[in-house]
Amino acid sequence: MIQSMTGYGKATVVLSDKKVNIEIKSLNSKALDLSTRVAPLYREKEIELRNEIARRLERGKVDFTLWVEKNEAASLATPINSELLMAYYKQVKEIHTLTGIPEPEDWFSTLMRMPDVLTRVENTELSDEEWAAVYAGVEDALACLEEFRRQEGAALEKKFREKITNIRGLLQEVEPYEKERVGKIRDRILEALQKSIDVDYDKNRLEQELIYYIEKLDVNEEKQRLANHLTYFVATMENGHGQGKKLGFIAQEMGREINTLGSKSNHAEMQNIVVQMKDELEQIKEQVLNVM
Repeated sequence: MIQSMTGYGKATVVLSDKKVNIEIKSLNSKALDLSTRVAPLYREKEIELRNEIARRLERGKVDFTLWVEKNEAASLATPINSELLMAYYKQVKEIHTLTGIPEPEDWFSTLMRMPDVLTRVENTELSDEEWAAVYAGVEDALACLEEFRRQEGAALEKKFREKITNIRGLLQEVEPYEKERVGKIRDRILEALQKSIDVDYDKNRLEQELIYYIEKLDVNEEKQRLANHLTYFVATMENGHGQGKKLGFIAQEMGREINTLGSKSNHAEMQNIVVQMKDELEQIKEQVLNVM
């Protein structure tokens, strides 16, 4: 089954003092084009994250974002740095003992105004337990995106099968006009000769030239090759992994045969059928760019 390169995945990891949000978006691209935005605490793990994303997603223009939301209680209450406050207290006591400078009347208010006593101290070390929880969230987001890709791929496969069936049907419609046009071409050439040449001519030689001309316009090989490409396209969809580029190449070959069929048709109705084939193929080419 084919997969689309378009996908979206999101996960949230709830910790004691914060929520970690993970979001991954993917669009089509010829190769992996990965952009990451990671909260400062987790940047030491960015290479590990990039390697895992590249292994799982393989292709596509991928945007990965990991950001942190503080819990409301933690964001409102700024903790007092008690260790720093006690250090200030001891220093003031020592200065009082050495110099005799009077102690503050309101110790608490004085110490609370000292530098950095109310400055939030962020945890700058990432614990193994926290990282394990966050990494599991990343895996969940990737799994969501992969499921999204599979669903999109199933929709693409259904569309491709519909278009391939349409082209097969149009190819069969060519046959009646193909037989009809041989007689019309012969009659048109004879009529032109009779109007423009007022002399007798070698009818055997004319028949040879007509056969040669009609053989040049024969489209049996193009029809056979196109039919083979249609079969190969379906078989490629059903087998293997990462078939997007191969399907693109097959679609190009289908286009060559359809174009040659059109240039050789020399018949108005056949030309109309070829135009319809091109329209169906163009829709395949547009969508095959999204296939992994």
